[in-house]
Amino acid sequence: MNEKLERLKKQYENITIPKELDFVVEKAIRKNKGRHGIKRLIGGGVAAALFITGINTSPTFANSMSDVPLVGSIVKVLTFREFNVHDGTMEANIKVPVIKNLENKTLESTLNKKYLDESKKLYSDFQSEMEELKQKGGGHMGMDSGYVVKTDNDRILAIGRYVVNTVGSSSTTFKYDTVDKKNQLLITLPSLFKDDSYIPLISENIKKQMKEQMKKDPNKVYWVESAMDDVPVTPFQSIDKNQIFYINDHGKLVIVFNKYDVAPGYMGVLEFTIPTAVIANDLVSNEYIK
Repeated sequence: MNEKLERLKKQYENITIPKELDFVVEKAIRKNKGRHGIKRLIGGGVAAALFITGINTSPTFANSMSDVPLVGSIVKVLTFREFNVHDGTMEANIKVPVIKNLENKTLESTLNKKYLDESKKLYSDFQSEMEELKQKGGGHMGMDSGYVVKTDNDRILAIGRYVVNTVGSSSTTFKYDTVDKKNQLLITLPSLFKDDSYIPLISENIKKQMKEQMKKDPNKVYWVESAMDDVPVTPFQSIDKNQIFYINDHGKLVIVFNKYDVAPGYMGVLEFTIPTAVIANDLVSNEYIK
């Protein structure tokens, strides 16, 4: 262990401090006026900033840190790799997440491989589309892809990956994975329920929420029956059996729709929190949904 800690110390000392960090530290020092405040900042804040920089810029550093007791346990989701394109009016920024420290290494490697494969395909497709656009005379083209951790508590880890495309009109898509950290398994929407009866239950509740929201706010528009007589779009009828979802920090089921799925584009990505009372009798158990 002493040799490992010595190696980590050398890696830590060799980390290049980005210019952006200078600004962060300087701003924090100004905020924490007084000699003792500065000492506390230098003793802890800078080290914390360097630690975060290390795990996000060095996969080797992140891997080694995850082997150290206590320290490794706090590393859950971090940036594994980035793909970037900057070519005049064409730009792509793709961040690849990696999950660390799951005991179920098969699940961990499966999810991490999926995230890397998704990002590689985004990068490859962007390059192909960029070359096609250049052959047609050029133009503006952009992509931003990354991840957000929606829930991270003792039981649930919910990680979302997003893609924002800005070719012509912009589009935004989200995907989510919800992991049971206690039992080390991936939670699917069907696995939460006894049978498929959850589909109409959730669908009807979402329609109700849509209508209530539109009644309260005239700026909100959903493609739902009785509210869109003059709109030539198929109204929302039902969620998919494997609809995008996650479980939030309060143990509530959140159903997600991507941009344009059930509403005009200006409404963006939409989330509906389902009241537990609506689905309580159809849940397999109350392990996850409270």
